[in-house]
Amino acid sequence: MDSILNTIGGRQIAPHSEKWLPNIEPATGQPYGKLPESDVTDVDAAVQAASAARDAWAELGGQERGAHLHALADAVEARSEELARLESIDNGKPIALARTIDIPRAVQNLRFFADAAHTDRSEILRTGEQAINTVIRQPVGIAGVISPWNLPLYLLTWKIAPALAAGNPVVAKPSELTPATAARLGEISIECGLPPGVLNIVHGSGGIAGEAIVAHPDVSAISFTGGTETGARISATAAPHFKKVSLELGGKNPNIIFDDADLDAALAGSIRSSFANQGQICLCGSRVLVHASRYEAFVDSLVDQASKLRIGDPLDDKTQQGALVSAAHRDKIMASVEHARDEGGEVLCGGGVPDDLPDRCQDGFYYRPTVIAGLPMDAATNQQEIFGPVVTVSMFEDDDEVIEMANATRYGLSASIWTRDAVRARRVAECIEAGTVWVNCWLLRDLRVPFGGVKHSGVGREGGEEAMRFFTEPKTICEVP
Repeated sequence: MDSILNTIGGRQIAPHSEKWLPNIEPATGQPYGKLPESDVTDVDAAVQAASAARDAWAELGGQERGAHLHALADAVEARSEELARLESIDNGKPIALARTIDIPRAVQNLRFFADAAHTDRSEILRTGEQAINTVIRQPVGIAGVISPWNLPLYLLTWKIAPALAAGNPVVAKPSELTPATAARLGEISIECGLPPGVLNIVHGSGGIAGEAIVAHPDVSAISFTGGTETGARISATAAPHFKKVSLELGGKNPNIIFDDADLDAALAGSIRSSFANQGQICLCGSRVLVHASRYEAFVDSLVDQASKLRIGDPLDDKTQQGALVSAAHRDKIMASVEHARDEGGEVLCGGGVPDDLPDRCQDGFYYRPTVIAGLPMDAATNQQEIFGPVVTVSMFEDDDEVIEMANATRYGLSASIWTRDAVRARRVAECIEAGTVWVNCWLLRDLRVPFGGVKHSGVGREGGEEAMRFFTEPKTICEVP
């Protein structure tokens, strides 16, 4: 995919300004194409196209909207291998991960909300013998969607699918670091007959194109996934317009290993939660908290397994750790690890760039899986989201101490607990300040349940009925017979 175009009004369109950004392959560090540097003019064109499609799409009815989403899911599924390869090249993630997680989940997102579109969400409430109240849900309007670079198609479809299912046209901006699968989705939507203007995809930087979407007066709702600081700016921009805003933001998630845990299961789960997608998942368990009686054995095994993860070309089926998304992000992670050393942390493994990469990847953006010990909970390394293959390990003595440690950050997105004691698991889970707590598992997702965080990890919830509620407005009709 050499040149990426915007999808506006059912057409592929170059940026109005004719300005372009380079599209860099993380594995090689080299540009392999270009994407639009869209501006307010392009965003306004997309909003106008969405406005033109708005009434017809809302009036189409849930069953027909669902049929369109199923057709889009069919088309994505038929192109799974093409999309997995694009995702791997564009993001740097192992192609095996894109094949088994990213693309299948994008299909699942589309199908789940295609079925959700059929449901009648109206409620009838009687007020004594006097009145009948009917609560109906109507589309909120034009939905502005801004999605991140770590799970590009996975999280883009997680947002656009409920918006479309609820009857809203969409103006979406994927990350400028990973635009390829979003651009291909735009092309596929045209090929499979989605009505023009229903799905518009505008590429460009967050500070220009993203800002224009958030500030546009005709965009009624904003759904954003990304960094906490960016989320704060979006809130400030949207507030004067009284837009609905959903923010899924950062995390500094605790991964708790109790003394009675199944250590084999906890170790396997912790390797995944620490280093999957090179640690570039907001739900990664970046703070590993281990009971004192199991600390030495567990940490030794964690370091051993992390050191054995295969780093290499993302397009190699055997690669377990691919490239980080950009040079700037790699440099940020390197600086974070150096700061951990300055704070007194001991780097038990990793802590640098691999020196045994394939020739093709010599200039890519790689970093070794890293485990750091010896830092207190108030150290910057335990407080700031690093968003890379870096975890800290810390020791605790009892339940009360680990609950305090788990909650000792400004974030509250998720947590994992490993224990055989169901009573303890429930008690601790209820005390942890997080939107999701997994017990003896990690990243086991049911699309029906609410998803999101507390504190600085976000505002609102996505998933299931929460998503359909966000993209609709309730209206009460009170009738006296």
